[in-house]
Amino acid sequence: MAPGPETPPGSLGESPFNPISDVSPKPEVDNAGHRQRVRERFLKLGGDAFEDYELLELALQLVVPRRDTKKLAKALLKEFGSFSGVFSAAPERLAKIDGLGDTSVAHIKVIQSVAVRFGRDRIKLEKPLLSSWSELIDYCRAQMAYESIEQFRILFLDKKNRLIADEVQQTGTVDHTPVYPREVIKRALEHSATALILVHNHPSGDPAPSSADVRMTREITDIAKPLGITLHDHIIIGKSGHASLRGLKLL
Repeated sequence: MAPGPETPPGSLGESPFNPISDVSPKPEVDNAGHRQRVRERFLKLGGDAFEDYELLELALQLVVPRRDTKKLAKALLKEFGSFSGVFSAAPERLAKIDGLGDTSVAHIKVIQSVAVRFGRDRIKLEKPLLSSWSELIDYCRAQMAYESIEQFRILFLDKKNRLIADEVQQTGTVDHTPVYPREVIKRALEHSATALILVHNHPSGDPAPSSADVRMTREITDIAKPLGITLHDHIIIGKSGHASLRGLKLL
């Protein structure tokens, strides 16, 4: 049988398994090039020049190799509401996001821990602590703003208001943490602290103090004062901001 006319390349007669038409390295090459351009832009301009999704995209490049992380970054921000919300999210919730496995979730939590440690070192290096209030608030927000349960922590200070220790004393439920004023003072004496800053979070997001918060703070003040221990403030951290009982004249 005589051969028919040659089938033009790209026509319906072309084999569906043609390696030229169906397997192309171009997307992978483009992805690698995009990653390189983002890194170069970061080194040139710094993180402040980046939108949240762009900085998260860059961070995810450390977590998810050889994959376009822009789409994943936008999906995470949509799910968790903010840059901080992504890194503070529980591992169980992160694991439900398509594209994140156990290893990548662990890496995200490592990045969070690095950021928190950096913040803690900054407030330790700034002396006295009361002169670095904005760094203190940033540190507390990074630690607590997106926790799903209440957490009560104490910052123990020396006579020059330098940080001796930062300890979580109690954790509770979504809306309550048991605090025992005498245990707070006992721990202060063990650290030889002469001043305290109390901090706890409201998982609801609203940092407004409750009547129980005010009452507990005054009880601690009443026990601490005769022992020469000053309670500088009680800070409440929420997703929407923070509240200072001293600033509200409740202390």
